[in-house]
Amino acid sequence: MHYDVPYKTKQFFFVLIKLSILVGAFYFIYSKLAENENLEFNEFIAFLRENDTFSTKNFVILLILSIFNWFFETLKWQYLVKTIKPISFRDALEQSLGGATASLITPNRIGDYGAKAAYYAKQFRTKIVLLNLLGNMAQMAITTLFGVVGFIIFVNRYQIDVNYYRVVKFGFILLIVSLFAVLGVKQKRYKIRGFSFERVLGFIKNVPSKTNGKTLFLSLIRYLIFSFQFYYLLTMFGVDVEYNKAMVVITSMYFLASIIPTIAIFDILIKGSVAVFLFGYVEVNELTILSIIMLMWLLNFVIPSLFGSYFVLNFKLPQAKD
Repeated sequence: MHYDVPYKTKQFFFVLIKLSILVGAFYFIYSKLAENENLEFNEFIAFLRENDTFSTKNFVILLILSIFNWFFETLKWQYLVKTIKPISFRDALEQSLGGATASLITPNRIGDYGAKAAYYAKQFRTKIVLLNLLGNMAQMAITTLFGVVGFIIFVNRYQIDVNYYRVVKFGFILLIVSLFAVLGVKQKRYKIRGFSFERVLGFIKNVPSKTNGKTLFLSLIRYLIFSFQFYYLLTMFGVDVEYNKAMVVITSMYFLASIIPTIAIFDILIKGSVAVFLFGYVEVNELTILSIIMLMWLLNFVIPSLFGSYFVLNFKLPQAKD
């Protein structure tokens, strides 16, 4: 027997979910600032003061870079969604920032998919999830392309002791996994974000090549912006390193950190560990690198998530006609 849930009950649970997302997001931000095992918050603040980091000029430049980072991310999302329905830049910004807030406490930022889909009526949600996946795949493709090139240069330049037996072993395992994946695709069992691989490929094929090209281009611009922002922070802390040399390490760092599955809130720890190891080869001290990772996290994820909390709090479910 089917029972309809009273409207007021639905509204109550809806508000409860929104508040839970906000409380969880704020708690995890606080915990990472106050209880960071790698970098204590008081030590972080003292280090910033000691280096006189935040002059007006530096603050403005860093803020502009972060704004441009999210501007192009929003533009990319707006452009992707326009393939199924018109959307304003403001709506795209609300969905991007709201998704950032919801993704804060979920593995691999999967909450971003659900949050963006929730802005649309049921008939659009599957396509919205796939478009979001397409946008993230484009960003990952750029990160991988630059990262692989950077890491190869890094390994050769610094004569990293590579265990080639393990590399061959890993390659063999990857080959076996790939074969099983191909078989899974043929049997429609292999899934990405809950969708069959065949369905994802079919969706991507139906997206105009112009859209795919522009998505990759916007992803590239974003990548260049936040990687330059990392380099600028290095110069702010007085690290004397050439741009080309720094970019080899930065691209390697983002590549290695991106292939490790994490809950978004632990992303700062993963990047911190990888960055400390890699930048050790160019003789940058650990405290400097951990402080830069913290600042990058605050500028490009925490602050946008705080703005996104406003949109989460004021979110209303769409009507069927939307």
